[in-house]
Amino acid sequence: MSDQNVCTAGFTSSGISRGSLASSMMSREAKASGGGVSSGGPTSTLQGMGAKCSTHSSGFTSSGISGGSRASEMMSKEARSHGGGTPRGGTTATVQSI
Repeated sequence: MSDQNVCTAGFTSSGISRGSLASSMMSREAKASGGGVSSGGPTSTLQGMGAKCSTHSSGFTSSGISGGSRASEMMSKEARSHGGGTPRGGTTATVQSI
């Protein structure tokens, strides 16, 4: 994942851009969770990365998730909480896809 892709999706240092993929994602996540966006969820994770412009250093790359990285820790934690697999549409899958 490149820093440019995160910014293009609407996750920026000044917040989520109106009318962007990011705002759509935030809206869907809020509706699914009863009105809020959870800390550590896809939207907040991507916004944190967009604000810092630090996607590659987190371990999400175009070649996959880097071993021993923050991304691999996220993936392991998510897999454990879902019985061994990372769910489609979950934080790890969403961040890696962008």
